[in-house]
Amino acid sequence: MKWLIFEWRLIARSRLSVAALLLLLLLTSLAVWSGLHETARQRDTIARLAPLHQQDVAALAARYPNSADAGSPAYYTFYNTWDPPSQAAFLALGLRDVAPYVLRVRALGLQAQLYEGESFNPEVALPGRFDFAFVLIYLTPLFAIALLHDVVSAERESGRLRLLQAMPSTRQLWRRRIGLRYALLLACLVVPAVVGAVSSQTLPAVVLAVLAVSAAYLAFWVGVTVLVATSTWRSVANATALMGVWAALVLVLPTLANMVLVRAIPVHQGVDLMLKQRQVVHGAWEVPREETMGKFYAGHPAWKDSAPLPAGFHYKWYFAFHQLGDESVADQVREYRDGLLARQDWSDRLGWILPGVAAQSVLHRLADTDLPAQLAYQDRIAAFHGDVRRFYYGYLFNGRPFGTADFAKLPAFTPRPAAMTVPWTGLLVLLAVAALTLGAGMMRFARINPERGG
Repeated sequence: MKWLIFEWRLIARSRLSVAALLLLLLLTSLAVWSGLHETARQRDTIARLAPLHQQDVAALAARYPNSADAGSPAYYTFYNTWDPPSQAAFLALGLRDVAPYVLRVRALGLQAQLYEGESFNPEVALPGRFDFAFVLIYLTPLFAIALLHDVVSAERESGRLRLLQAMPSTRQLWRRRIGLRYALLLACLVVPAVVGAVSSQTLPAVVLAVLAVSAAYLAFWVGVTVLVATSTWRSVANATALMGVWAALVLVLPTLANMVLVRAIPVHQGVDLMLKQRQVVHGAWEVPREETMGKFYAGHPAWKDSAPLPAGFHYKWYFAFHQLGDESVADQVREYRDGLLARQDWSDRLGWILPGVAAQSVLHRLADTDLPAQLAYQDRIAAFHGDVRRFYYGYLFNGRPFGTADFAKLPAFTPRPAAMTVPWTGLLVLLAVAALTLGAGMMRFARINPERGG
């Protein structure tokens, strides 16, 4: 263990190395705390929904104690839907930072309600909130560069490199030196993450997968740094070159790739679906009621035996053209979702050559905060909305009155279970790329040139 004490003393003597390690530990701790705080805030918001919903229902029940039909209760009753964060969501908030995790819906047209609050581009992946994934992917490479860019050049510039090269265990010395720095950097990442995972009761399998992603991504950047650090350049040149590599792999290339995906797979915004659905709904007021009901009964024969419409306004006609409005954009909805999923698939493939993209994709899947998770929430809303419609249709189309007792029979939303699956393909690709890069970097120590470079 003497070598460990000696190498630690070398690191401790470097103010830059100690400051870098402490700063990384601090940033990771703050990121984990921020993620835990945000998920706790989201859970608290969701917890406040149930009593508020009960108050709304009680007020409506008092307002409509004996309605001739269910039209007014169906129109005015809002239903809460929610998507609780997974146990590992604090590590990578993903789309939960921009997409709604709580949505109130009525029995009216669904598509207009799903995208009414959309003011962002849901398929563009931005760095997002300051969380563990942000620190790992965007900041950790900088700390690896800070600790390792001069691991060889500093010895050369001080005149000690020839002496080290003459020692019989030189390669073992380099491996220990790199290994200790790698272990310290990894500890600064995983210790806060494990503490946060324990406090949030994250599944052990998910924690192990997160640790594997962290270890592999850090190993990749240690390998890249060693490949440059074993050249004959000066320390400043090494740092400059590595900063350029970091900017290219973490910032420039993912952005360019995203621009290519946006152009190659064009996808309209969800707000476009909302506008088209609303145009159909608003236009239905000018369409003869018999024509609207004929289209509705053709697609929903279960209600075709309903009594004819009275001379005045009737809610079953109103809800019928709202449903026809949803059905009019069904093809566009499928194209929209297929386009988003196609971009997601290509983004996952992009991770085969850009480890940062791979690490981000794997972490978001483990945390259940990616695009498939958001679409699964929308599917849950759509299924529940269908239950709400069928519940009221039983009253509207059968001419049944709706009273206080019927409010107790309202459908209840059940959130989807978390789907924290391990994306083995992305994880194995990341591990393979990291192993190859780190292995190539360590092999370079056998060909170190003790002469000073430019």
